[in-house]
Amino acid sequence: MKAFITKYKYYLIGAIISLSVIGLDQLTKWLTRLYLPNQYGPFTEPALKIIPGFFHLVEHHNYGVSWSSFENNVFILYVVPIIALIVFGYFFTKVDFKSKKFYSIGLALMIAGTLGNFIDRISFGYVIDFLQFIFGSYVYPTFNVADMSLITGVIMFAIDILFFEDRRLKQLKSESETSLNHENNENN
Repeated sequence: MKAFITKYKYYLIGAIISLSVIGLDQLTKWLTRLYLPNQYGPFTEPALKIIPGFFHLVEHHNYGVSWSSFENNVFILYVVPIIALIVFGYFFTKVDFKSKKFYSIGLALMIAGTLGNFIDRISFGYVIDFLQFIFGSYVYPTFNVADMSLITGVIMFAIDILFFEDRRLKQLKSESETSLNHENNENN
């Protein structure tokens, strides 16, 4: 068992992060369905005002993706998430929480966000959103934990690729040159 954990520890860490976020996402959506006022159908109820005029909780059904776009588009709603999960799965083979923290955590969060919303879409035909922010007269589109996870993951992944990947490559090049020089000195 110890050998298994040692060999797959980074995958296990990533799986724990993803499963924890998915669990939180599904729990909050379940609580939303049970207790929050709904904003769908012919009988919409007033939102639960946590900070009146700024932050409200409400059950909203999103039949599309971001900002309810692409409603009823089977390819975008069902095929694209499957393709994304396959790509994320490939990238997940390169996780390393020691030297690639942002990359690894970001990827685990992207997987969690994608799966969290995909579970809703398969289960209900829509995604349950419940967090609503209002800025003056602008009502920001309602969102959920999976959305936050996906966005945070994309930002972390992008930061890693844009700012840390080059540094890692330079360090690897330096280490390999040092190793090569050391081998050449030993052979001479």
